[in-house]
Amino acid sequence: MTRPLGVFSPPGGVPRVGARDGERVLDLAAVGPAVLSNPSLNPLMAAGPQLWAEVAAIDDAPDFGLGDVELHLPFEVADYVDFYSSIEHATNLGRLFRPDAEPLLPNWRHLPVGYHGRAGTVVPSGTPILRPRGQTKPPGADAPRFGPSRRLDIELELGFVIGLPSPLGEPVPVERALDHVFGLVLVNDWSARDIQAWEYVPLGPFLGKSFATSIGHWVLPLAGAAHRRVDAPAQEPEPLPYLREAPWAFDLPLEVELNGHVVSRTNARHLYWSVAQQVAHLTVNGAALRSGDLLASGTISGPERDQRGSFIELTWNGAEPLELADGTTRTFLEDGDEVVLRGADLGEVRGRVLSSGP
Repeated sequence: MTRPLGVFSPPGGVPRVGARDGERVLDLAAVGPAVLSNPSLNPLMAAGPQLWAEVAAIDDAPDFGLGDVELHLPFEVADYVDFYSSIEHATNLGRLFRPDAEPLLPNWRHLPVGYHGRAGTVVPSGTPILRPRGQTKPPGADAPRFGPSRRLDIELELGFVIGLPSPLGEPVPVERALDHVFGLVLVNDWSARDIQAWEYVPLGPFLGKSFATSIGHWVLPLAGAAHRRVDAPAQEPEPLPYLREAPWAFDLPLEVELNGHVVSRTNARHLYWSVAQQVAHLTVNGAALRSGDLLASGTISGPERDQRGSFIELTWNGAEPLELADGTTRTFLEDGDEVVLRGADLGEVRGRVLSSGP
Protein backbone atom coordinates (compact mmCIF):
# COMPACT_ATOMS: atom_id res chain seq x y z
CA MET A 1 0.00 0.00 0.00
CA THR A 2 1.31 3.45 -0.92
CA ARG A 3 0.58 5.85 1.94
CA PRO A 4 0.65 9.66 1.91
CA LEU A 5 4.01 11.07 2.96
CA GLY A 6 4.82 14.19 4.95
CA VAL A 7 7.20 15.74 7.44
CA PHE A 8 6.52 15.57 11.18
CA SER A 9 8.20 16.07 14.54
CA PRO A 10 7.55 13.46 17.23
CA PRO A 11 7.37 14.63 20.84
CA GLY A 12 10.79 16.05 21.69
CA GLY A 13 12.17 15.11 18.28
CA VAL A 14 13.32 16.84 15.12
CA PRO A 15 11.47 16.97 11.79
CA ARG A 16 11.72 13.87 9.62
CA VAL A 17 9.75 12.02 6.93
CA GLY A 18 6.73 9.99 7.95
CA ALA A 19 3.74 8.26 6.39
CA ARG A 20 0.13 8.67 7.43
CA ASP A 21 -1.79 5.51 8.22
CA GLY A 22 -5.26 6.52 9.36
CA GLU A 23 -4.87 8.38 12.66
CA ARG A 24 -1.26 7.19 13.08
CA VAL A 25 2.01 8.54 11.67
CA LEU A 26 4.70 5.99 10.78
CA ASP A 27 8.24 7.12 11.61
CA LEU A 28 9.87 6.02 8.36
CA ALA A 29 13.15 7.72 9.26
CA ALA A 30 13.58 5.33 12.19
CA VAL A 31 13.92 2.29 9.92
CA GLY A 32 14.45 3.58 6.39
CA PRO A 33 17.34 5.09 4.41
CA ALA A 34 19.13 8.21 5.64
CA VAL A 35 17.33 10.41 3.09
CA LEU A 36 14.21 10.12 5.26
CA SER A 37 15.90 11.94 8.14
CA ASN A 38 15.67 15.24 6.26
CA PRO A 39 13.14 17.92 7.31
CA SER A 40 11.72 17.91 3.77
CA LEU A 41 10.57 15.44 1.12
CA ASN A 42 12.80 17.11 -1.50
CA PRO A 43 15.85 14.79 -1.17
CA LEU A 44 13.59 11.73 -1.40
CA MET A 45 11.72 13.18 -4.39
CA ALA A 46 14.97 13.89 -6.22
CA ALA A 47 16.28 10.35 -5.59
CA GLY A 48 13.99 8.73 -8.14
CA PRO A 49 11.45 5.92 -8.55
CA GLN A 50 13.57 3.05 -7.22
CA LEU A 51 13.93 4.67 -3.81
CA TRP A 52 10.29 5.82 -3.91
CA ALA A 53 9.25 2.17 -4.28
CA GLU A 54 11.56 1.06 -1.44
CA VAL A 55 10.07 3.66 0.90
CA ALA A 56 6.52 2.68 -0.09
CA ALA A 57 7.31 -0.91 0.93
CA ILE A 58 8.24 -0.01 4.54
CA ASP A 59 5.57 -1.42 6.85
CA ASP A 60 7.35 -2.06 10.17
CA ALA A 61 8.09 1.49 11.33
CA PRO A 62 7.27 2.72 14.86
CA ASP A 63 4.27 5.01 14.96
CA PHE A 64 2.77 7.94 16.84
CA GLY A 65 -0.74 9.22 17.23
CA LEU A 66 -1.57 11.91 14.69
CA GLY A 67 -2.60 14.25 17.49
CA ASP A 68 0.72 13.81 19.29
CA VAL A 69 3.01 15.06 16.53
CA GLU A 70 3.69 18.41 14.88
CA LEU A 71 3.18 18.53 11.12
CA HIS A 72 5.25 20.75 8.81
CA LEU A 73 5.32 21.98 5.20
CA PRO A 74 5.97 18.67 3.43
CA PHE A 75 8.41 19.95 0.80
CA GLU A 76 10.34 23.07 -0.14
CA VAL A 77 8.53 24.65 -3.08
CA ALA A 78 10.98 25.33 -5.90
CA ASP A 79 8.62 26.97 -8.41
CA TYR A 80 4.85 27.32 -8.39
CA VAL A 81 2.66 27.29 -11.50
CA ASP A 82 -1.12 27.54 -11.33
CA PHE A 83 -3.12 26.24 -14.28
CA TYR A 84 -6.74 26.76 -15.36
CA SER A 85 -7.64 23.20 -16.28
CA SER A 86 -11.32 22.83 -15.29
CA ILE A 87 -13.60 23.54 -18.23
CA GLU A 88 -16.58 24.12 -15.94
CA HIS A 89 -14.70 26.71 -13.88
CA ALA A 90 -13.36 28.50 -16.95
CA THR A 91 -16.84 28.50 -18.51
CA ASN A 92 -18.45 29.85 -15.33
CA LEU A 93 -16.01 32.75 -15.11
CA GLY A 94 -16.44 33.47 -18.80
CA ARG A 95 -20.21 33.69 -18.36
CA LEU A 96 -19.77 35.97 -15.36
CA PHE A 97 -17.40 38.45 -16.96
CA ARG A 98 -18.22 38.11 -20.67
CA PRO A 99 -21.98 37.40 -20.65
CA ASP A 100 -22.44 38.48 -24.27
CA ALA A 101 -19.47 36.53 -25.65
CA GLU A 102 -18.24 32.96 -25.96
CA PRO A 103 -17.36 31.90 -22.36
CA LEU A 104 -14.07 30.22 -23.27
CA LEU A 105 -11.34 32.36 -24.78
CA PRO A 106 -10.02 31.13 -28.16
CA ASN A 107 -6.88 29.52 -26.73
CA TRP A 108 -8.50 27.57 -23.87
CA ARG A 109 -9.21 24.29 -25.70
CA HIS A 110 -5.80 24.36 -27.39
CA LEU A 111 -3.43 24.62 -24.41
CA PRO A 112 -3.34 24.42 -20.60
CA VAL A 113 -3.53 28.10 -19.63
CA GLY A 114 -1.49 29.00 -16.54
CA TYR A 115 0.46 31.64 -14.66
CA HIS A 116 3.53 31.64 -12.42
CA GLY A 117 2.74 32.06 -8.72
CA ARG A 118 4.93 32.91 -5.75
CA ALA A 119 6.64 29.91 -4.15
CA GLY A 120 7.62 31.86 -1.03
CA THR A 121 4.03 32.30 0.13
CA VAL A 122 3.00 28.64 -0.12
CA VAL A 123 2.10 27.67 3.46
CA PRO A 124 1.01 24.46 5.20
CA SER A 125 -2.53 23.66 6.29
CA GLY A 126 -3.53 25.47 9.47
CA THR A 127 -1.59 28.65 8.74
CA PRO A 128 -3.82 31.71 9.41
CA ILE A 129 -4.50 33.85 6.34
CA LEU A 130 -4.14 37.60 6.80
CA ARG A 131 -6.67 39.44 4.64
CA PRO A 132 -4.59 41.02 1.85
CA ARG A 133 -4.48 44.75 1.15
CA GLY A 134 -4.06 46.35 -2.23
CA GLN A 135 -5.56 48.52 -4.93
CA THR A 136 -9.15 47.96 -6.01
CA LYS A 137 -11.52 49.94 -8.22
CA PRO A 138 -15.18 49.33 -7.36
CA PRO A 139 -17.73 49.54 -10.19
CA GLY A 140 -18.60 53.17 -10.89
CA ALA A 141 -15.65 54.60 -8.96
CA ASP A 142 -13.61 57.32 -10.64
CA ALA A 143 -10.30 56.16 -9.19
CA PRO A 144 -8.84 53.15 -7.37
CA ARG A 145 -8.67 52.94 -3.60
CA PHE A 146 -6.23 51.17 -1.28
CA GLY A 147 -7.31 48.91 1.55
CA PRO A 148 -8.18 45.36 2.56
CA SER A 149 -9.77 43.07 -0.01
CA ARG A 150 -13.54 42.84 0.36
CA ARG A 151 -13.94 39.90 -2.02
CA LEU A 152 -11.65 37.27 -0.53
CA ASP A 153 -12.14 33.84 -2.06
CA ILE A 154 -10.73 30.31 -2.14
CA GLU A 155 -9.93 27.95 -4.98
CA LEU A 156 -10.18 24.19 -4.51
CA GLU A 157 -7.31 22.67 -6.47
CA LEU A 158 -5.27 19.52 -6.93
CA GLY A 159 -1.50 20.02 -6.87
CA PHE A 160 1.14 17.87 -8.53
CA VAL A 161 4.64 17.80 -7.04
CA ILE A 162 7.66 17.30 -9.28
CA GLY A 163 10.21 14.73 -8.16
CA LEU A 164 12.74 14.21 -10.95
CA PRO A 165 14.08 17.41 -12.54
CA SER A 166 14.55 17.97 -16.27
CA PRO A 167 17.41 19.78 -18.03
CA LEU A 168 17.01 23.33 -19.28
CA GLY A 169 16.33 23.33 -23.02
CA GLU A 170 14.91 19.79 -23.17
CA PRO A 171 11.11 19.56 -23.41
CA VAL A 172 9.49 16.67 -21.57
CA PRO A 173 7.34 14.58 -23.95
CA VAL A 174 3.77 14.04 -22.81
CA GLU A 175 4.25 10.26 -22.82
CA ARG A 176 7.13 10.58 -20.30
CA ALA A 177 5.74 13.44 -18.23
CA LEU A 178 4.48 11.28 -15.37
CA ASP A 179 8.02 9.95 -14.84
CA HIS A 180 8.79 13.35 -13.31
CA VAL A 181 5.73 13.57 -11.02
CA PHE A 182 6.27 12.43 -7.43
CA GLY A 183 2.75 12.84 -6.12
CA LEU A 184 -0.47 14.74 -5.42
CA VAL A 185 -1.24 17.35 -2.78
CA LEU A 186 -4.38 19.30 -1.90
CA VAL A 187 -4.21 23.06 -2.66
CA ASN A 188 -6.19 26.16 -1.68
CA ASP A 189 -5.21 29.07 -3.92
CA TRP A 190 -6.56 32.01 -1.87
CA SER A 191 -7.72 34.80 -4.19
CA ALA A 192 -8.58 38.47 -3.65
CA ARG A 193 -11.07 38.88 -6.48
CA ASP A 194 -11.33 42.67 -6.27
CA ILE A 195 -7.54 43.18 -6.33
CA GLN A 196 -7.30 40.62 -9.14
CA ALA A 197 -10.01 42.32 -11.22
CA TRP A 198 -8.22 45.67 -11.21
CA GLU A 199 -4.69 44.40 -11.83
CA TYR A 200 -4.99 41.46 -14.20
CA VAL A 201 -5.13 43.37 -17.50
CA PRO A 202 -2.83 43.00 -19.38
CA LEU A 203 -0.42 40.60 -17.65
CA GLY A 204 -2.67 38.48 -15.43
CA PRO A 205 -2.86 37.63 -11.69
CA PHE A 206 -0.30 39.22 -9.36
CA LEU A 207 -1.04 40.59 -5.87
CA GLY A 208 -4.55 39.15 -5.90
CA LYS A 209 -3.00 35.67 -5.78
CA SER A 210 0.51 35.96 -4.33
CA PHE A 211 -0.31 36.63 -0.66
CA ALA A 212 -0.96 32.98 0.29
CA THR A 213 -1.46 29.52 -1.16
CA SER A 214 -2.18 26.73 1.33
CA ILE A 215 -1.25 23.08 0.77
CA GLY A 216 -1.95 19.91 2.69
CA HIS A 217 0.53 18.26 5.04
CA TRP A 218 0.45 15.03 3.02
CA VAL A 219 1.69 14.19 -0.47
CA LEU A 220 0.18 11.06 -2.00
CA PRO A 221 2.80 9.35 -4.21
CA LEU A 222 1.58 8.95 -7.77
CA ALA A 223 1.49 5.16 -7.39
CA GLY A 224 -1.04 5.61 -4.58
CA ALA A 225 -3.44 7.35 -6.96
CA ALA A 226 -3.09 4.86 -9.81
CA HIS A 227 -6.36 3.10 -8.89
CA ARG A 228 -8.21 6.42 -9.27
CA ARG A 229 -7.15 6.99 -12.87
CA VAL A 230 -10.15 6.91 -15.23
CA ASP A 231 -10.82 7.67 -18.88
CA ALA A 232 -12.09 11.16 -19.70
CA PRO A 233 -14.18 12.54 -22.58
CA ALA A 234 -12.43 13.28 -25.86
CA GLN A 235 -10.82 16.71 -26.13
CA GLU A 236 -12.26 18.85 -28.92
CA PRO A 237 -10.53 19.95 -31.02
CA GLU A 238 -7.79 17.35 -30.82
CA PRO A 239 -4.71 18.93 -29.21
CA LEU A 240 -1.52 19.56 -31.14
CA PRO A 241 0.82 16.54 -31.26
CA TYR A 242 3.01 17.55 -28.30
CA LEU A 243 -0.11 17.52 -26.04
CA ARG A 244 -1.83 14.52 -27.58
CA GLU A 245 -2.68 11.53 -25.35
CA ALA A 246 -5.73 9.43 -24.52
CA PRO A 247 -7.81 11.71 -22.25
CA TRP A 248 -7.80 10.75 -18.57
CA ALA A 249 -8.31 12.17 -15.08
CA PHE A 250 -8.32 11.13 -11.43
CA ASP A 251 -11.65 10.03 -9.92
CA LEU A 252 -10.90 11.79 -6.65
CA PRO A 253 -13.78 13.19 -4.52
CA LEU A 254 -13.23 16.68 -3.05
CA GLU A 255 -15.23 18.99 -0.78
CA VAL A 256 -15.30 22.55 0.58
CA GLU A 257 -16.39 23.29 4.15
CA LEU A 258 -17.10 26.80 5.46
CA ASN A 259 -17.42 27.28 9.23
CA GLY A 260 -18.36 23.65 9.70
CA HIS A 261 -20.86 23.48 6.82
CA VAL A 262 -20.08 21.59 3.59
CA VAL A 263 -20.93 23.96 0.72
CA SER A 264 -19.51 22.05 -2.26
CA ARG A 265 -18.72 18.49 -3.25
CA THR A 266 -16.93 17.94 -6.54
CA ASN A 267 -14.36 15.64 -8.15
CA ALA A 268 -10.96 15.93 -9.84
CA ARG A 269 -12.35 13.91 -12.76
CA HIS A 270 -13.88 17.19 -14.01
CA LEU A 271 -10.42 18.45 -15.05
CA TYR A 272 -10.06 18.84 -18.83
CA TRP A 273 -6.25 19.00 -19.05
CA SER A 274 -4.19 16.23 -17.40
CA VAL A 275 -1.03 16.71 -15.36
CA ALA A 276 0.94 15.04 -18.16
CA GLN A 277 -0.30 17.69 -20.59
CA GLN A 278 0.51 20.42 -18.07
CA VAL A 279 4.10 19.17 -17.76
CA ALA A 280 4.49 18.83 -21.51
CA HIS A 281 3.19 22.35 -22.10
CA LEU A 282 5.24 23.92 -19.30
CA THR A 283 8.48 22.49 -20.71
CA VAL A 284 7.83 22.65 -24.47
CA ASN A 285 9.67 25.98 -24.70
CA GLY A 286 12.70 24.49 -22.93
CA ALA A 287 11.80 25.47 -19.37
CA ALA A 288 13.31 23.13 -16.78
CA LEU A 289 11.58 21.20 -14.01
CA ARG A 290 13.06 21.19 -10.50
CA SER A 291 12.47 18.85 -7.58
CA GLY A 292 9.80 20.51 -5.47
CA ASP A 293 8.01 22.33 -8.28
CA LEU A 294 4.31 22.67 -7.52
CA LEU A 295 1.90 22.50 -10.46
CA ALA A 296 -1.65 23.29 -9.38
CA SER A 297 -4.67 22.38 -11.48
CA GLY A 298 -6.64 25.58 -11.07
CA THR A 299 -10.09 25.60 -9.48
CA ILE A 300 -11.95 22.30 -9.86
CA SER A 301 -15.66 22.69 -10.56
CA GLY A 302 -18.33 20.33 -11.83
CA PRO A 303 -21.45 21.01 -13.91
CA GLU A 304 -23.82 21.50 -10.94
CA ARG A 305 -23.98 24.55 -8.66
CA ASP A 306 -23.05 22.54 -5.55
CA GLN A 307 -19.97 21.19 -7.39
CA ARG A 308 -18.25 24.57 -7.80
CA GLY A 309 -14.82 25.03 -6.23
CA SER A 310 -14.82 28.77 -5.46
CA PHE A 311 -17.16 31.27 -3.83
CA ILE A 312 -17.17 33.52 -6.89
CA GLU A 313 -18.94 30.62 -8.65
CA LEU A 314 -20.99 29.33 -5.71
CA THR A 315 -22.50 32.81 -5.18
CA TRP A 316 -22.36 33.89 -8.84
CA ASN A 317 -20.02 36.79 -8.03
CA GLY A 318 -22.02 37.71 -4.93
CA ALA A 319 -25.43 37.93 -6.64
CA GLU A 320 -26.69 34.66 -5.10
CA PRO A 321 -25.50 34.44 -1.46
CA LEU A 322 -24.95 31.05 0.09
CA GLU A 323 -27.37 30.17 2.88
CA LEU A 324 -25.61 28.08 5.53
CA ALA A 325 -27.34 25.59 7.80
CA ASP A 326 -26.91 27.85 10.83
CA GLY A 327 -28.93 30.63 9.16
CA THR A 328 -25.98 32.81 8.17
CA THR A 329 -25.21 33.80 4.59
CA ARG A 330 -22.00 34.41 2.69
CA THR A 331 -20.91 35.82 -0.62
CA PHE A 332 -17.16 36.19 -0.05
CA LEU A 333 -15.12 35.40 3.09
CA GLU A 334 -15.43 37.46 6.27
CA ASP A 335 -12.84 37.86 9.03
CA GLY A 336 -12.89 34.84 11.33
CA ASP A 337 -14.23 32.47 8.67
CA GLU A 338 -12.53 29.08 8.50
CA VAL A 339 -12.36 27.12 5.25
CA VAL A 340 -11.46 23.43 5.13
CA LEU A 341 -10.82 21.62 1.86
CA ARG A 342 -10.77 17.83 1.88
CA GLY A 343 -9.74 15.25 -0.69
CA ALA A 344 -9.90 11.46 -0.73
CA ASP A 345 -6.49 10.05 0.34
CA LEU A 346 -5.11 13.62 0.64
CA GLY A 347 -6.30 14.78 4.05
CA GLU A 348 -7.32 18.41 4.44
CA VAL A 349 -6.22 22.01 3.94
CA ARG A 350 -7.43 24.33 6.70
CA GLY A 351 -7.18 28.11 6.96
CA ARG A 352 -8.82 30.86 9.01
CA VAL A 353 -9.10 34.47 7.77
CA LEU A 354 -7.58 37.15 10.00
CA SER A 355 -8.35 40.87 9.80
CA SER A 356 -5.70 43.18 8.39
CA GLY A 357 -7.38 46.25 9.85
CA PRO A 358 -9.83 48.81 8.43
